[in-house]
Amino acid sequence: MQKVYLDSAATTQPRPEVIAKMQDALVNFYGNPSSTHSFGRAAKTQIEKARKTIAKQLNASPSEIIFTSGGTEADNMILTSAVIDLGVQHIVTSKIEHHAVLHTVEALQATYGIKVSYVNLDEFGSPDLQDLKSLLQANTEKTLVSLMHVNNEIGNMIDIDAFATLCKEHQVYFHSDTVQSIGHWEWDLSKTPVDFLTAAAHKFHGPKGVGFAFIRKNIPLKPMIHGGEQERGFRAGTEPFHNIVGLETAFVLAYENLEEERNYVRELKTYFISRLQQEIPGIKFNGHSGDSAKSTYTLVNVCLPLSPEKGALLLFQLDLKGISCSKGSACQSGSDMGSHVLNEILSKEDLDKPSIRFSFSKYNTKEELDYVVSCLKQYIAN
Repeated sequence: MQKVYLDSAATTQPRPEVIAKMQDALVNFYGNPSSTHSFGRAAKTQIEKARKTIAKQLNASPSEIIFTSGGTEADNMILTSAVIDLGVQHIVTSKIEHHAVLHTVEALQATYGIKVSYVNLDEFGSPDLQDLKSLLQANTEKTLVSLMHVNNEIGNMIDIDAFATLCKEHQVYFHSDTVQSIGHWEWDLSKTPVDFLTAAAHKFHGPKGVGFAFIRKNIPLKPMIHGGEQERGFRAGTEPFHNIVGLETAFVLAYENLEEERNYVRELKTYFISRLQQEIPGIKFNGHSGDSAKSTYTLVNVCLPLSPEKGALLLFQLDLKGISCSKGSACQSGSDMGSHVLNEILSKEDLDKPSIRFSFSKYNTKEELDYVVSCLKQYIAN
C-alpha cells in the first residue's frame, strides 16, 4: 500500500541533518548548560549560538529570542504575562485563532475579568482591518491585539505589517501566532512593528517539544515558570539542548533553501488544486486556500460533495489507503465538535459536508497527489 503524508501543518518530517545534529548533541554535549565546568560551557555556547543565528535571520536582537517547549507555551506565556505584568485589561482577537490563543484568552477572562473583543471576519475568514481600527478607536483600556499570521486550518494570511502598524499607531501591544509561517516566510523585525511572535520547530522539519518566543526588548514581562535563571530569567528549567540545536539546524536549512523549496511546494499546491477541480465536480476550497495569492503555499482545505454519512467515514477510508491528512488542527484530534474555524465561516449546507485539510512539504510529489485525487474520486463515485 502506498503511503502519502499530507499533514505537514500538524507536524513535519524531520530533516536527516536535524536528526544527525541532535544525535551528536546527545552524545557529545550532555553537560548541563547552567554548569560552569567545560561540559556545561560547551552546551551553553551552542545554545547562545542558536539564539544569535535565529535573531540574525529575523533581524532581531538575541536577547529578544526566548526558547520554549513550542508555540502553545509561547502563546500562553505572552498572553498571560501581558495581563499580569503589563496590566493589559482588554484583548482583541478573532474567533478563528489557534486554541493556544483562544483558550488562554478565555481563561484570562474568567480569572482576571479582562475584556475580550473579536474582530469581524469577511466571508473567507480573514480578519477585517477596518473593524479592528474601529475597535481601537473606541478603546479606552490598556490593550493587546492577538491575530495569527497564517491560519493553521484554511491558510489565510493577514497583512501583518498593516495590522502591526495600526496597533502601533493606537499604542496597543500586538502579538501574532506565527507558528505556521516562521520557517516558511521571510521576516524583518526591524521593520515589522510586532511586539510578540511565536514559533515551533516541528512545523519546519525540526523536532517536537521546542520553539521560541520573540519578545520585543524593553517590554517588562516576568517569568511564568519560576526556578532558575535560564533564558535570561524568562523561563526557568534546564534547557533541552539537543532540541535547541535541532531547532537551529532546521531553521537554518529552512531559510537557506526557502526560495527553492517554496517554489516546489507552491507548484505542488497549484497542481493539486487543478487536479481536484478537474476530477471532482462540486468541490469547494474553504477560506482563501484555493487562491495562492491570498493564502500560504503549504496547505489547502477542501469541502467535498459527500453526504454526512459518507463524509463521517472519509478520513478512515483515506487512512486505509495510506493517506494521512486531517479535518482541521491536530490539536482537536478526538473531538467531535468539528472545526471552530469552519464553524465560523461556512454555511450550514457546507458544514454538513466533509472538509479536509491537505498540507504539503518538500517531501511530497505530484505522483502522490495523483494517487490522492484518484482515491477521493473513487470514494465519492461509489
